[in-house]
Amino acid sequence: MPGNRCTRPWKTFRNEEFVSTADIFVLGLDDGNLRTLEQIPDAQRFRFHPLLGIEETQEGEIPIEDLLYKAHETLKGFDGDIAAVVGYWDFPVTALVPMLCEQFGLPSADLEAVVKCEHKYWSRIEQSKVIDEIPKFGIVDLDGEARLPEGMNYPVWLKPVKSFSSELAFHVHDDREFEAAVEQIREGVGRVGKPFEFVLDRIELPPEIAAIGGQACLAEETLTGVQAATEGYVYRGQVTVNGALDSINYPDTPCFLRHQYPSQLPPEIVARMTEISERVIAQMGLDNSTFSIEFFCEPETGRVSVLEINARHSQSHADMFYAVDGVPNHHCMVRLGLGLDPRLPKGQGRYDIAAKCYHRRFSDAIVTRIPTAAEIERIQDDIPGVTIEVVPSEGTRLSDMPAQDSYSYELADLFIGADSEADLIAKYERCVEALHFEFDEEG
Repeated sequence: MPGNRCTRPWKTFRNEEFVSTADIFVLGLDDGNLRTLEQIPDAQRFRFHPLLGIEETQEGEIPIEDLLYKAHETLKGFDGDIAAVVGYWDFPVTALVPMLCEQFGLPSADLEAVVKCEHKYWSRIEQSKVIDEIPKFGIVDLDGEARLPEGMNYPVWLKPVKSFSSELAFHVHDDREFEAAVEQIREGVGRVGKPFEFVLDRIELPPEIAAIGGQACLAEETLTGVQAATEGYVYRGQVTVNGALDSINYPDTPCFLRHQYPSQLPPEIVARMTEISERVIAQMGLDNSTFSIEFFCEPETGRVSVLEINARHSQSHADMFYAVDGVPNHHCMVRLGLGLDPRLPKGQGRYDIAAKCYHRRFSDAIVTRIPTAAEIERIQDDIPGVTIEVVPSEGTRLSDMPAQDSYSYELADLFIGADSEADLIAKYERCVEALHFEFDEEG
């Protein structure tokens, strides 16, 4: 049963010589990521099995106890040797992986360390013990009269202590916006917060975290500068940063236009992000896990501030690493799942820079036309290094799509490899101009 804990030592492939094909279970395995997994080195030595569907883990309500039981029974009924259980989606997958690995004696991060990163308030408390580069933060009471925490000033960000894809994150500038945001968070915090509390119940919490639980609201003073991120892994206690990426926003919005790799920031800024990453990940006690950390940077002053720590694999970075380094970062996830060193090559890809770009719309509507498969194929043939994934289906109301931020709606994800940042921007603009969507704004 899911409540039972396995005390067996990890099974690892120390000599890397598999006697037969290794069976690896992937939570929420989808076609796009299966293709990426098939690009990793020695992919022919692995057999990837889906574990739970993507709809079960990423859409609608989250019956995490049922999901854990269903996944446990699937693994228990497998007629073979399970080599690894891995995942690349946000919660609940981030919690299911360590819980299942513990039950089956497989390499994984410790659940408590993952939760320390994922609980935004707990994460800030741990960060504050080892770095100063964080904003003022505090808890907003959702049960009584909500007030801005003492000592904080507008503008601030309000967000649940656990959410994903920027859901229910609001940038507020005054009391009126504060009250409106708090009301929306009150109404929606339970969708992720309630199942998150199931996870919190499985670990020993500090008193200040136990007191607020998983359905609380965090306020943080606004950070300024340009956004960037580091990505890396921890293997046997050693923190390694694979690289740094830039996060470029649409002008005058908090919405991402693109993530690009490698970062074009000055080397000293990248070095500072790397140093901070190593320090905070060690403080969290995270091990045998991939991670990414989001930052705000001010190149003029050299200031670097931590926005958020993600204790999971960044699937959206895979094509970028493949284009630049020659191996998708899924390689790290798989090797860690097997208990192996997840080292990655550098600079062996076709392109010097790569990006995941987001084609967005900033007002609600019903989608009446999306680009056809033939149109997408033609664009990809005409513009080298481009892969396009359309997000909505025809007939979809944009506001009904899952996992969108609070200010925009994704129409298409564009993966672009290029010879320079200018070349990358030019390719993106050609793609957007060629993508034909139609909308009904009155529906």
